[in-house]
Amino acid sequence: MNGPLFAAASGAGAEAVLLAHAIGCDHTMWDALEAELAQRFRVVRIDVRGHGRSPVTARPYSLGQLAADARDVLDAHRIARAHWVGLSMGGMIGQAFAVGHAERLGRLVLANTTSSYGPGGAGMWEARAKAVQEGGMAAIKDLAMARYFSDEFRARRPEVVERIGARFLATPPQGYIGCCDAIRNLDCTADLPRIAARTLVIAGEKDLGTPVAMSEAIASAIPGAMLAVIPGAAHLSAVEDPTAFNALVRRFLESP
Repeated sequence: MNGPLFAAASGAGAEAVLLAHAIGCDHTMWDALEAELAQRFRVVRIDVRGHGRSPVTARPYSLGQLAADARDVLDAHRIARAHWVGLSMGGMIGQAFAVGHAERLGRLVLANTTSSYGPGGAGMWEARAKAVQEGGMAAIKDLAMARYFSDEFRARRPEVVERIGARFLATPPQGYIGCCDAIRNLDCTADLPRIAARTLVIAGEKDLGTPVAMSEAIASAIPGAMLAVIPGAAHLSAVEDPTAFNALVRRFLESP
């Protein structure tokens, strides 16, 4: 890799938390959660490879590679062990991290994510990558915003949707496509019973991209995992309802 991932660090707590964002976003997706957690934890927000201020490397990317990138960030910050909060792609990387780097993981939050898209998943992500290859990020921006946020939220908070949409358009197309490569090969379901970390799974009631049933499948497969569903929220639940999302995460990380 040509240089390390970009990571924004804050807080000075004894325990560390790594925050991993959704595809087409960057570390700023976590602004509200960071402000809440930094009071108690050392917070590290990464820009995943190909996103934000991190390097754009040649395709293909893999979830194992993206998990290793996160491990390298922890090494660079001299953090032996961190809790993980990942949403969508960040949750997929979190599953790979939990399996491949278990000794570096504290607690695990998997939000609005899946362990498999099923038989049609590969084709869906190949089509999305093709659309971006041919038309840039603008080709799928409207589709993404319709998935990210509920109809009610888009009507009520257009300024938030515009801010996230601008960040989406600024994502390097080749970085986005590289992460599409990683997601198209997602198949973590058989590995879930091996995850020993204490786990919270968060779903959005109106999430069309990763419906509640996908979160239920993850929670039922990871031993002892808990499931919480945020009413009315779509895919970017941490942005659509930060009050509910942040309260769930903070309670989980601070609980005995």
